[in-house]
Parts: sequence; structure tokens; C-alpha cells
Amino acid sequence: MRRISRYLPLFVLPLVCLQFANAQSGVDFGIGFGGAFAPAAKTGIDPNLLSCTIGSSGCSTTPALKNFMIGINGDLMLWKHLGIGAEANFAPGKQDYVLLQEQVVSAGIPSIKLQDRITLYDFNAILAPISSKKALLKLEGGIGGANIKFYESGTSTTAITGSQNFSQYFGSSNHFQVHGGAGVQIYFKEHFFIRPQFDIHYVHNLSQFGRNSIMSGTVWLGYTFGGA
Repeated sequence: MRRISRYLPLFVLPLVCLQFANAQSGVDFGIGFGGAFAPAAKTGIDPNLLSCTIGSSGCSTTPALKNFMIGINGDLMLWKHLGIGAEANFAPGKQDYVLLQEQVVSAGIPSIKLQDRITLYDFNAILAPISSKKALLKLEGGIGGANIKFYESGTSTTAITGSQNFSQYFGSSNHFQVHGGAGVQIYFKEHFFIRPQFDIHYVHNLSQFGRNSIMSGTVWLGYTFGGA
């Protein structure tokens, strides 16, 4: 809940602006479930956390991005076919990123690995070229950011404490992103909708993975306040 609450201010604006919208307006709020994908980097990580050639001594490979994601979304349709919105998608769990070599492991700690967790957020303009009371096509595009947090985790074994797992924050990397998405919003009950959506995020200088674009797919479940 703490992670979701960080992004709630992104969705206050639609509620504030709703009083200025015309009779065609509506506010959508949704929660989404899906995944984000990007290939693995073509280079690895050495014990000093520097880029290295895969196959060379001490060079560890890094994984592809294959994260389960949870999202929160808010859209304000100022007119029947035009609107604005914001969304944030985050990985609820950590993914193993790289195993650090024994050369950098402290005494009493047999292994340390870095784990990562990614968050994507964006602000969008929305076009709904096809719109009816039962369904609408939503096309959106905008800008935002990507944040990748890294954590050190491992198992510590001592004569006093025995074997214990640990995880601690290591650092983070922030990137500018350009976002585009398309989805079909279907009303299965008055005001309640489901929206399968495909997105592409162009993330500047995403060196942690094999390309600067992240593909994602999300199924949004939500409710529309107002509307025609």
C-alpha cells in the first residue's frame, strides 16, 4: 500500500478538473495487472560492477526484463474523444539481477546478489476515435520516467546469529521515457469496465537491459464516474 500511495497525487488532478469538464466528460480510475519485457544486455557485470564482455573471467550475465507489474491509472475525458491521464506501473517483487563474485564477498557471507525492481510512470494525452456507451478505443501518448531500484541480498552465517537472510537498498537509476499505448475499453456493467492495453516505453539510456524500449501488456479493471 505504501508503494501505491506514493503515486496517488498523480490522479488527484482529474478529480479537481472534473468540475470544468462539459456534459460529455468522465473520469476513469483503474487498477491493472500485466507484465513488462525487454531483452538482456549484451554485456555482463564484473565484480567491480563494471561492464564486461560475456565469457571473460569474472563476468556475470544479467537477465532479461520479465516482470509481473501492478498499475494504477486515472483518465479525465474532457470531451467525448479527447482527454488527459496518468498512470504508474510497478513490480511488486524483486528480480535477481546479478550474482556478485566471491572476490567481493565479505567474510561470513557466502554469496551476495543484486536484485532489481522497476517502476514506470507517465502523463498522457488521450484520443478516443471510436466511442460508444459499450466500448471505446483509447490511444494515448505522453512522457514520464522509469526508475530502477537495486538491492543487495544474500545469506549471512555466523556463530552468534546462525544463518540469516538479508536485503538492503543499494542504489537507483532514473531515466526519462516516452510512452505510447492502445487499448479497447469494454463496459461489462454500467460504469464498470475492462481494458486490455498494449504499451511501448522508450526509455533513454536504459543500459541495464538490451534495448531502450520496454514492451508491456496490461489488463485494466476500473470504474467511470460521469460520462454522457
